[in-house]
Parts: sequence; structure tokens; C-alpha cells
Amino acid sequence: MSEIKPKEKTATKDNEEEKDWEAAKAFFDNLKTKVPRPPKPQYAVTIAVSSRTLFNMVAERKIFEDEGVEKYVAFQVEHENDPLTTGPAFPFVKALMNVNTRLRNLYPDSEELFDIVLMTNNHAQVGVRLINSINHYGLTIERFCMTGGKSPIGYLKAYMTNLYLSTTPEKVTEAIEAGIAAATMFTPKQESDLSDTQLRVAFDGDAVLFSDESEIIVKKHGLDTFFEHEKQFENKPLAQGPLKCFLEALGKLQRKFYAKNERLNCPIRTFLVTARSAASSGARVLKTLRSWGLEIDEALFLAGAPKGPLLQKIRPHIFFDDQMFHIEGANELGTISAHVPYGIGQKYNKGKLIEEPKKKE
Repeated sequence: MSEIKPKEKTATKDNEEEKDWEAAKAFFDNLKTKVPRPPKPQYAVTIAVSSRTLFNMVAERKIFEDEGVEKYVAFQVEHENDPLTTGPAFPFVKALMNVNTRLRNLYPDSEELFDIVLMTNNHAQVGVRLINSINHYGLTIERFCMTGGKSPIGYLKAYMTNLYLSTTPEKVTEAIEAGIAAATMFTPKQESDLSDTQLRVAFDGDAVLFSDESEIIVKKHGLDTFFEHEKQFENKPLAQGPLKCFLEALGKLQRKFYAKNERLNCPIRTFLVTARSAASSGARVLKTLRSWGLEIDEALFLAGAPKGPLLQKIRPHIFFDDQMFHIEGANELGTISAHVPYGIGQKYNKGKLIEEPKKKE
């Protein structure tokens, strides 16, 4: 019997510590504040943005490249009270926060919201200027990850990231390889007037929402074989691409508005902008979305026509495509675009195979 008593005491002590922890957690969770608190990560749609997508840091980056990290950090500290100008992801982030405001009005206690995380390899000392800039623009960004020169990609899963946006292609590729939706953002050549009341997101289809399985056939065998293939497999859903999960997350939040009879006034609108032809290869795309239980608000089949002029009319806060010539065309006409470096399209430029350098023996 004497051997059992210490175990009982240990068990009692563990229970008391667990109760203390639960009480402390409950106290923190119930703290009241006028400032909107970030949602719990397990319920949120988490968007991780780099500091150079959220803000324009071209001049600061040049100091880093020309004069080194010490001069760069010193410059940022010296100018920490000067707000940074906005970058390509800024309108997107503002639109996400507008959606959050609408959701909080409809569901005051809901944790199903967008959560923005600043994911940067900046030094912690630079954080003061970033915080001051965020507060200057009235953004609600409470979660930061500053890795002091190391790649932040390893932290994306820990932050339960649904989408990662960066200006560095290598980091984006690393994130996609880790199974996280990601894209490289580009600043458009001209500014466009974007909606203040509705988040507008445009997606390419193949190698973005869907896998590149059909695009491989186009590249290797031509359009006629592709059309025959898509007709033959019209009722077989395409495999998912790297951005499918982000569309799924958007759909989850859209349905919260639909449940309150707000479909016609929903602050989220999605677009499929694809080079596919509707009659020849469009049915498989629409049936794939249906099989996933996902809706797209507008489906635009361009049959190979340029996407830029149409995107000018849509005016999305962000447009995702896997091919750089579509990104460049959209950027020229003022669309904020993000490149998804995935699939066979990365081996081609404007339809021509990129010759890879021969490996040294």
C-alpha cells in the first residue's frame, strides 16, 4: 500500500496543475478589449504575408544588398517612426479585414475569420517600424514571425497557414513543396481602383486550382489531343492544384453569409479566369468544382485570348496564375498578380520550352 500513495499524490498534483492552467487560459480568453482580437488559429483562415508584399521596401532592400545587414537595420531603426508606403498585398489585406468586420457583425462570437500573419526574415529590431506602419494604416495584424535572416517557411505549418504571399520565388516554391498554398506577388505597372466593400479573388484553373495533368497533354501533344482527352474524361474530376484549399477556405466563409440570406450582398466574390475553351474543354472544369462541393461566382473561358483586358474589368485584389506571361500581361494593365510556380508551365515561356543548362559530367 505504501507504494501506491506517492502515485496518488502525483496524480492529484497533476490534476491541480491542469486546473490552474485551464483557469489561466480561461482568464486570458475572457479578457475584454475594444481592439478586435485575432481568432484562434484552428478556426481561422490564416494568410501569411511577407513584409515586402505588405509594404514597399525597395529602397530599404537596396541598402541591404549594397551596404549589408548592419546598415540596413540601422536605417530601419533611424526611420522607425516613418510609415512605410504600401505594397502589392496591402489592398488584399484591407479587403480581408473588411470581410472580418462584416462577419463580426453577423456572428459576434465566431472565430471563423481571416487572420493575417506577418511572416518575415527581418531582424527583430526592424519590427518596431513594421508595427508602427501597421498601426499607421489601421491594420489588425497581431501575429508576427521575424526570423532574423533565416527562412520563415518552416514556421508556416506551425501558424496553420492557408495562404503564403511573398516577393521571393524561392520561398514560395519551398512553401508549395511543403504542401502550403503560396504565390509570388508582383507590383502592377499602374494603379487601379479596387472595391472597398468586396474582396475579389481571381484564379487560373490548370496548375492553380487544378493539377497540371491536362496542361501536360496540351504542351506535349497539342490542342486536338487535349480536347479529345477532356471530352473522354469529362466526368472524371481533375486532381487538386496548390490553390484549391484556399478557394475552399473562401467558400467556407462565403457560406456564412449565405446562411444569413446575404448571398447577393456577400463581401467575397471569386472568379475563374482560364485560357480553356468552354465548349471544347470547359465541362470537366465545372464538374470538378461541383464534385468538390465548391462554387465559383464567375467562370470566364477565354479560349486562348489575353487575360489582361478582362482582368481590368474584374479588378481583383489578387489574381493567381501559373504562367508568367499571363502575370506580366495582367500587371501591365494594372492587375495585382501572384505567380504560382507549379507544374509543367514552369518549363515553358510563351508556349516555348525553356532549354535547361546541360549538367556537367
